[in-house]
Amino acid sequence: MDMERLDICDERGNPTGETVDRKIAHRDGILHRTAHVWIVRRRGGEWEILLQKRSMEKDSFPGLYDTSSAGHIPAGSEPVDSALRELGEELGIEASPDALLPAGTFRIRYEDFFHGAPFRDNEFTFVYVYREPVDEDSLVLQESEVDAVEWFGLNEVREEIRHSRERFCMASEGLDILRAYLEKEETGPNLPFFT
Repeated sequence: MDMERLDICDERGNPTGETVDRKIAHRDGILHRTAHVWIVRRRGGEWEILLQKRSMEKDSFPGLYDTSSAGHIPAGSEPVDSALRELGEELGIEASPDALLPAGTFRIRYEDFFHGAPFRDNEFTFVYVYREPVDEDSLVLQESEVDAVEWFGLNEVREEIRHSRERFCMASEGLDILRAYLEKEETGPNLPFFT
């Protein structure tokens, strides 16, 4: 199996010109880039998010619900291209670049042990929102990555992760960026919302 190379980046998410193997990045906590996509819909006056249940084989947080689609940005790739690729690979969604709405960026810093080894996450994350209609029953899930998908109320998830991490593993900063983006869209010039 080929090693997955990642761009080492600076504090602003810009590649430094050096690359690192993904396993070494997580072993040593080397700053690298990821792209997250939140699939959202409006139901009964509330925002819902489609979350993926991580495969039990994942190197971190196996079996927990996470961001709709997310992944590392391979060395030499751009964030939006990586986000589109992950949507296609993990969920079978073939999207165009203009369907991904940039919502912001944030840093993830986290240390834990998984499968008996240290895991040091140090990521600069690009956040996108996807509001096209999605029928979860017609998605094609990548078996090695995703066990299932399920819709959850955004506020329910935000509240639960304040007190418990038994079901959800996404970074609260990512949810905060998503919430702020949706609130801005609701009060500012709106694109059509799909319900």
